Amino acid sequence: MVDFVPGVNILFGKNGLGKTNLVEAVEVLSTGSSHRASSTLPLIERGQTTATIRANVADDAGQTTTYEASIHARGANRARINSGSSLYLRDIIGKIPSVSFTPEDQRLVSGDPGARRVMMNQAAALLEPGYMQFTRIAKQRATLLKQLNANANNGQPMDAVLSGLEIWTGQFIEAGVALTRMRAHVIGLLAEPFAAIYADLAGAGEQVTLTYAPSFDEVLMFDDPHPQISEHFQRIYPGEVARGQNLIGPQRDDLTLRLNDMPAREFASNGEMWTMALALKMALYEVVSAQRDVKPIVILDDVFAQLDESRRGQILDFARRQDQVLITVAAASDIPQGEAHVIDVAALRAQSQETDGDIAAMAAMLAAGRGAQSQGIEAES
Repeated sequence: MVDFVPGVNILFGKNGLGKTNLVEAVEVLSTGSSHRASSTLPLIERGQTTATIRANVADDAGQTTTYEASIHARGANRARINSGSSLYLRDIIGKIPSVSFTPEDQRLVSGDPGARRVMMNQAAALLEPGYMQFTRIAKQRATLLKQLNANANNGQPMDAVLSGLEIWTGQFIEAGVALTRMRAHVIGLLAEPFAAIYADLAGAGEQVTLTYAPSFDEVLMFDDPHPQISEHFQRIYPGEVARGQNLIGPQRDDLTLRLNDMPAREFASNGEMWTMALALKMALYEVVSAQRDVKPIVILDDVFAQLDESRRGQILDFARRQDQVLITVAAASDIPQGEAHVIDVAALRAQSQETDGDIAAMAAMLAAGRGAQSQGIEAES
């Protein structure tokens, strides 16, 4: 168990001791996903079937709520609030808002669309209630397509194969349209502060833009896009069955980032990409704070080794103005100057092994950074 205090908390220790696992527990509770993994399976310790995260969260009034999430290697991920009835993980997503700054952030500009979709999903999970519903339907339709592919390969007539798609396609379109509109709203909220923050970080004369590039582009073109999307699906049914996957839909969305009206992925320097990534995460923090009237927890996971002195100063200046910050560092030289609560992760690990006999039982606990109040997250895996 580890207690975090209000203000700046630093998890210090060599790589491989579990620093990122501790802050990752907070991120998963907050957004339902991790910046390091595209699925929840890598979050479970090797040889185990389940990872459990528990959080004691105190609000400004001092009321404490306990959240629990169970991540399963097979089956649906579950959750509980105050040891109540079993819920889906998606039912508690967004209740503990956080924004993470990580070494992977540069991929938001330079990487493939998958990295930007993770960011969109995490942002929308914090800003749009009910957002996580689409993922379940997309996975179920993809599973059906794989089954239909197997049936077709076994000689079943294609008409019979395709008839099984109609019901799931209708649900997929309905959920996809709703999700596309949510993403469009979220990116619309982020675009203006992103541009303003980048200009402040990079200096006058530098202009950036952020726009949403949906796969269901009909959603933004028609009041009722369902007929157009349905016709499009009917044309590509054979191709979807042949490949066993959803060929269009929000799982293929992207963001477009431009620097001085040029594609940032192609023309931005390494330093400019880092500044754009910082500005995008800072914009998310600003929007969540404004929309939800609460300051999210700020997570800085091993970012100082990646940043030059100027950008390190920028992110530290931002972080020190927040209620609570969790920072992981591997080198003593990366520990920022100033008042902070430093946690020796090697000692924490040894204490956990001595107490519980197994690192799988290590717990992380998060304290709130609001005045004298405290907020806590326990994570076990």
